[in-house]
Amino acid sequence: MNKKFAIAIPAVILVIGIAIAYQMITERRILPVYSPSQLNPDLVDKELRNVKRNHRIPNFELIDQNGNVFSEKNLEDKFYVTDFFFTTCPTICIDMGKQLMRVQDKYKDLADFKIISHTVQPEIDSVPVLLEYAKLHDAISDKWIFLTGDKRTIYELARKAYFAATTEGDGGVDDFIHTENFILVDKEKRIRGYYDGTSETDVDRLIQDIAILNQEYED
Repeated sequence: MNKKFAIAIPAVILVIGIAIAYQMITERRILPVYSPSQLNPDLVDKELRNVKRNHRIPNFELIDQNGNVFSEKNLEDKFYVTDFFFTTCPTICIDMGKQLMRVQDKYKDLADFKIISHTVQPEIDSVPVLLEYAKLHDAISDKWIFLTGDKRTIYELARKAYFAATTEGDGGVDDFIHTENFILVDKEKRIRGYYDGTSETDVDRLIQDIAILNQEYED
């Protein structure tokens, strides 16, 4: 074999390898970080619609299905999917529960990932009720957390933190939220994605995005 040709082969391979690696890096999808100003104004509280950066999920304190206090401290160094439901819902919550079971099954071994479900009827969905609902959905207790507690706290989280609902209200007795939205939140408490929790196709996208977000923390 010609000596010059023999030297050229490794060089060509090296160039091709660098080109492929560069393409893989540049094509890797990074999830957006959502600010209130980027969202559908109908989802965002009027006071927050012009906020363009640095939105974070605020501190909170609620009760989980095991009767334990659950707060933002339990989510330190965790990323998660959250939703708002109620146990007696005869419509969208049934599909949402089935889809979250898919998410849990896919990522049950991913220690940094959680699912957080808030009841919008805390006056009905007590700790024992949530525990039974969790068992019905084969929820792993330290993976999929169901939260109840102060209604105003839950509703303020839904409207002013996660921007999960289009309706306005104050969390009072007659206030009610009904939403199919799943929200993906990163370890820095920033919103990274919205998904229709009744859609298998959209939850497929969520499942992919969880892997993408996890890759951010592994790099």
